Amino acid sequence: MGLNENLKSEPVSQLACREAVTIEGERSVREAVQAMRAGNLGCAILVDQDRKPVGIFTESKLTQLLANRPEALEEPVSQHADANCPTVSMDDPIASVLSALQTRNTRFLCVVDQDGQVVKLTGQKGLMEFIADHFPDQVAVQRLGQKPYMQEREGA
Repeated sequence: MGLNENLKSEPVSQLACREAVTIEGERSVREAVQAMRAGNLGCAILVDQDRKPVGIFTESKLTQLLANRPEALEEPVSQHADANCPTVSMDDPIASVLSALQTRNTRFLCVVDQDGQVVKLTGQKGLMEFIADHFPDQVAVQRLGQKPYMQEREGA
């Protein structure tokens, strides 16, 4: 089976998913940033009282905010989050992740359960890891800090 077929047939549950950093919208931007740092993630998912996603706050938004209004760190994060939080479910095909990343111009996707509650986080990184793990002959992965893959010419 080729890459295209695998993306269409395998579910999102096969992707490397991370624990989502969630926060209530009335918390401050500073608290959202602290939670993002603690979780080592570039975003925080805003959730309602039922743990359903209602927004996303990213490090990109933080950078814009700090450049224009650093005093906004004490304001509610909901005032600065993107209300359009893209989601996928664990049963959706991986192709839906690729489609959402392209159409929404985002790096992160919230993975929700059958009740619409946040369970995980995936996105560009999860998709790239899937491709590298499942197609090692087609993808050459160079680890950070190592020498370039082929410094010398191979063959006779």
